[in-house]
Amino acid sequence: MSELRKTPLHALHVELGAKMVPFAGYEMPVQFKLGVMKEHQHTRGKAGLFDVSHMGQVILRHEGGYAPVAQAMETLVPVSLLGLGEKRQRYGFFTDSSGGILDDLMMTNRGDHMLVVVNAACKEADIAHMKAGLEGIEVAEQRDRALLALQGPAAEEVLEPVAPGCDIMKFLDTGIFNSDFGELWVSRSGYTGEDGYEISVHATHAEALARHLLAHEAVEPIGLGARDSLRLEGGLCLYGHDIDTDTSPVEAGLAWAIQKARRRGGAREGGFPGADRILSELEEGTARLRVGLSPEGRAPMREDTPLFANDEGGEPVGRITSGAFGPTVGAPVAMGYVPAELSRPGSRLFGELRGKRLPVRVTELPFVPTNFKR
Repeated sequence: MSELRKTPLHALHVELGAKMVPFAGYEMPVQFKLGVMKEHQHTRGKAGLFDVSHMGQVILRHEGGYAPVAQAMETLVPVSLLGLGEKRQRYGFFTDSSGGILDDLMMTNRGDHMLVVVNAACKEADIAHMKAGLEGIEVAEQRDRALLALQGPAAEEVLEPVAPGCDIMKFLDTGIFNSDFGELWVSRSGYTGEDGYEISVHATHAEALARHLLAHEAVEPIGLGARDSLRLEGGLCLYGHDIDTDTSPVEAGLAWAIQKARRRGGAREGGFPGADRILSELEEGTARLRVGLSPEGRAPMREDTPLFANDEGGEPVGRITSGAFGPTVGAPVAMGYVPAELSRPGSRLFGELRGKRLPVRVTELPFVPTNFKR
């Protein structure tokens, strides 16, 4: 693991007894002493602290302020950024010329510039993509900052004394707070389906902030294992698994993230890579769709499990892209792609495990209702 990069919290993870694994070029904690199941349940019931410092934090600037940056970024994403209010954050995705997804990301209007957060595995490619595609825009990765996610129903109570005023924030609000741990860039967001915050802190203060938050009786350190099961129960996509360059946003069930202004007849229709395909699919539908899947029994159906229309014979009609045991649901949960005609909730399919086909039903997403503060 000597070649793997380390986050500013690496030494703390080791001290806390984390099981460290390679992930997206970093050495990251997959679980702590509680174990994945209890870490998942603790986040649902109280608050979990996640290290997401491996993700890319990028500032986009132009001498003309936010509007030129937003206008330029709209040539790379099918999202309305000119219509994004100040101190608000929005989910989106880079698309390629064929309408596939290069990465999903979060974008924030910070008044005179934009803050972008991208996935760790795509970080270098995303930054190169922005530098090549955003003419006249300064693209600056913030390598001196860590990123923590405090997630769960107790998150507000825990963070408020550190960042007074964060309690009035609603889902996808952002703010800059002065604290005993330096300037904190806070967003009321996360990727667990629970209420919570993502907190960008200077790397030199990251460990002190993490220790302070962990000293609260409601907070436990949480690893990548529980992060994955939480986002899966929340019906949230993982790049490289549920979405990639072979999937369009419409196939992936992400059409909700494409605002009216960027659709046909909108004020800024199209103008992004793959627009012809994506705009057509928005109006005409697609041949396949991402759906929630509930395997019968107790055995999880993992990624790449083939799906069949019948219990015997025939070729696969789809496949699972994410699957695990859902601790909150108390049963296996999965997501995958199936033909549109088999995508209705209640449709019965069969997943093949070790040569045996077992029943699985299409179900509504998310498996666990989200608890975002609206």
